[in-house]
Amino acid sequence: MAIPVGTILRRLTTRLGFQNDWYLILVGAAIGTITGFGAMGFAAALGYLEHLVGEGHHAIGSWGLFLFPVIGMGITGLLVHYFAAEAKGHGVPQVMYALIKRGGNIPLRIGVVKTLASIATVASGGSAGTEGPIVQIGATVGSAVGRRLRIDREQMGTLVGCGAAAGISAIFNAPIAGVFFVLEILLRDFSVKTFTPIVIASVFASVTTQALLDVNEPIFATSEALHEARFYVTELPTFLLLGGVCGLVAVGFNRMLHAGEDRFAALKLHPLFKPIIGAIALGAMGLLYQSIWGGGHSAEAGGAEGVPPFFGNGYQTIEQLIDPASYGAETGLSITFVAMAALVAFKCVATTFTLASGGSGGVFAPSLFLGAATGSVVGVALENVGLVPEGSSPASYALVGMAAVVAASTHAPLTSILMLFELTRNVYVVLPIMLAAVVATVIAQLIERDSIYTYSLRRRGVAVGVARDLTLLRRISVRSVTRTPLPDAVFPSDPVSKLIALHATHSIPDFPVVDEQGRYMGMVTGKDLRTALIDREAIPLLLVAEMMRSDLPVLESDEMLDTVLDKFADHDVASLCLLAAHDRELPAGLITRSDVMKRYQQALEMTL
Repeated sequence: MAIPVGTILRRLTTRLGFQNDWYLILVGAAIGTITGFGAMGFAAALGYLEHLVGEGHHAIGSWGLFLFPVIGMGITGLLVHYFAAEAKGHGVPQVMYALIKRGGNIPLRIGVVKTLASIATVASGGSAGTEGPIVQIGATVGSAVGRRLRIDREQMGTLVGCGAAAGISAIFNAPIAGVFFVLEILLRDFSVKTFTPIVIASVFASVTTQALLDVNEPIFATSEALHEARFYVTELPTFLLLGGVCGLVAVGFNRMLHAGEDRFAALKLHPLFKPIIGAIALGAMGLLYQSIWGGGHSAEAGGAEGVPPFFGNGYQTIEQLIDPASYGAETGLSITFVAMAALVAFKCVATTFTLASGGSGGVFAPSLFLGAATGSVVGVALENVGLVPEGSSPASYALVGMAAVVAASTHAPLTSILMLFELTRNVYVVLPIMLAAVVATVIAQLIERDSIYTYSLRRRGVAVGVARDLTLLRRISVRSVTRTPLPDAVFPSDPVSKLIALHATHSIPDFPVVDEQGRYMGMVTGKDLRTALIDREAIPLLLVAEMMRSDLPVLESDEMLDTVLDKFADHDVASLCLLAAHDRELPAGLITRSDVMKRYQQALEMTL
């Protein structure tokens, strides 16, 4: 029989001096490289289609505001409905759900469908970004590699994190932010065992993309004037104000998106029609914007003539908003207080129509856009009342606002700070971004318990958690818990007096009941047995079938302890039946609540 590749890697790294799961470093490097190639293919396909759609807008004019989104969102609807429902929306919650509830198992088809659906949505003008798709694509690569190498389920989460970090690193040229995105948002685990392979994967992805593109430039290169700007002490209150405003905008955006998802879910229409309705609404918004402010992107900005700035990922508009030369100059975008405030509202609604209706894409780019527009609103207002010091510019507030809205939306200030630094390579932004991002996050958390990623998970009954104990529970399988051996087989036709005798002999609190073939049917709990003992005269007349409970869940050997404890919490019992790994109808033993807690305590002591 062939030896699994994962086993070969473990033996190799052990011979080289590494211990335990350090072989994951080699696997992480492979995942980073594969994801780097995949991310470049994704970006190239998206860029090519965006160029074709831009030429189409130039050729047919305003009709393109309806035609292209309808085509793109229609294709997305078909792909999602027929091939992978998990590819709908912004991707990151689906990855988090797979990590928490499925042990990191993400089918390969989800990554493929997510790639195609996101390209169709964003290239056609849908208001969404690329970070959600690339996280899901990278996570799928990590999961597929883990399954191919037969990696233990306890380590699958790390490999999924390797793929997600590699995707962020490759698509944004931000390897540090990619690492912290995974550690702070996806895994919430900063242990060295997790950190090291993810760093390696992120670095290899970044190196791969830089080698393919032969370039190492930030996505949002700031002007020389902004690089030479200073952070004045007098600006401290204004950046505090900006953080507060951005926190409110982020909460409003999150709530609008989730409310939109609920509204579209409640529509009694075939799922294929919902994305098309969202696309039509998006086109109507584009016409409304044009009727008020005229065209959209300027030719100089590299966008399509006449396309509203809130279409697509909005990168051209962001570049204008963080350029000091745009303020007071004739650009393709009217940068006034009213125009920027309206742009914030248009972008929120456009993203809601795009993603809530069934489109596919990320929320990171829309958050960046909202931050830049919100910062521009605050900066222009302050400039009008003379509170922007000489040498500064509203562009500085737009730049800082980008990080603040991302931090408040995701509840991840560390990731947003590092991300904006890598996206701009501007040292000036670090101090004001740190201040505004933390303030925005605090404001958002005071108002809204959940981030834009965790809201839908909590609605599905998934506890995300923030503490080390939950992270530990998700890494320990129930098969490592000491199990209580089963006594003699108990059948529904047995008298209850048999259970009393077994309890006296084996001190077992609960009793699994099986059929003639030994298959699990239900349990008689110790609590119910004690209730029966109150009326001792009736015991000789009772059968096990009359006391058996069939509503209790069972445990499987590959379940993690967080799921096991959820089952104990939902049912007031001392133990649950563990099924055999080779046949999931046969009882293999009892798992008690106390033994689960003992196993957790052992793992906790090992981390101290």
